[in-house]
Amino acid sequence: MDIEEQIAALATKVRNHRAVILTEEAAKNAFVMPFIERILGYDVFNPLEVVPEFTADYGTKRGEKVDYAIKRGDDVQILIECKHPRDSLKVEHASQLYRYFSVTKARIAILTNGQVYHFYTDLDAPNLMDEKPFLVLDLEDVDDANLAELRKLSKEGFDLDSLIFAAGEMKLLGQIKRAMADQFKEPDDDWVRYFAVRLHDGPFTQKVREQYRPLVAKAAAQFVRDQVNDRLKSALYVNTPAQPVEETPEADAVSEGDRETEVETTLEELTGFQIVKAIACSEVKPQRVVGRDAKSYFAILLDDNNRRPIARLHFNGKSRKYLGTFDENKVETRHLIDSLDDIYLHADAIRNAARNIAS
Repeated sequence: MDIEEQIAALATKVRNHRAVILTEEAAKNAFVMPFIERILGYDVFNPLEVVPEFTADYGTKRGEKVDYAIKRGDDVQILIECKHPRDSLKVEHASQLYRYFSVTKARIAILTNGQVYHFYTDLDAPNLMDEKPFLVLDLEDVDDANLAELRKLSKEGFDLDSLIFAAGEMKLLGQIKRAMADQFKEPDDDWVRYFAVRLHDGPFTQKVREQYRPLVAKAAAQFVRDQVNDRLKSALYVNTPAQPVEETPEADAVSEGDRETEVETTLEELTGFQIVKAIACSEVKPQRVVGRDAKSYFAILLDDNNRRPIARLHFNGKSRKYLGTFDENKVETRHLIDSLDDIYLHADAIRNAARNIAS
């Protein structure tokens, strides 16, 4: 599998197992070691490539360890420090990385809790690890634009000079995007003023500020939602021929009348499709998983073939929603779900369906 598929598969594993991973050591075994091996491509059982509990004396500090050191030849190139899976990642958690960065030839340091990975280098001062990461990878919210740079840390595509050359821009872009996200969530006075003075006749008073602040936040949220909706629909329709799904009498009986005669794909259906696709791609290539909407249900198919169903989303009812999964005989079982998150409860059935029809 390529890096996109490997990350999607690991993200699904993190999502499914995170609730039972209660210790740092468990997170290392379940999440971090697979990241090193599957995403970066290094053999975690080869001490010439990956050194667990790496030790390097620093001044009066003796015997302190960093969780993993990745070597190329005789030199340490990447240091990895792991934290508890419930911890948020802060620069204070990186004390060992700071010290080891200056006493090894490593130019890359990674701080992780198994789900989120912060990547550091020494842009601000030579041989001194920066306080802010140049790249943040969250397996629950992967920015595809960062994957090309991540490949440069892999065993096969290692290109440290190119990565560090791009790291300065990546760091600034990341900071800008995070600042924009903060503004979208809770706009400050300057951003509220930016819109208010363009739309309001009169002085920018406290009353005007308080009037516009919730409106700016609401408009920002709606704008992001609309953009996501447009991208999801575009991605779906590019890969989906305009032809109906073969509908079963049972499906028609349940949802007939709950839908208008015209097919209307909702954001909820598109989001559900993306969840099922992320789960199924641990068994098949993502491009093989295709969605097709019809009057009675939203079908998720392998290779865009009606005879190869992976799942169905019965979201057209007025009050209840169902996820349909298929056994090895392609017999559908419907599961009542209260929210889209409940789809993950049936991940094994989705994977089994994808595996059965792909074989």
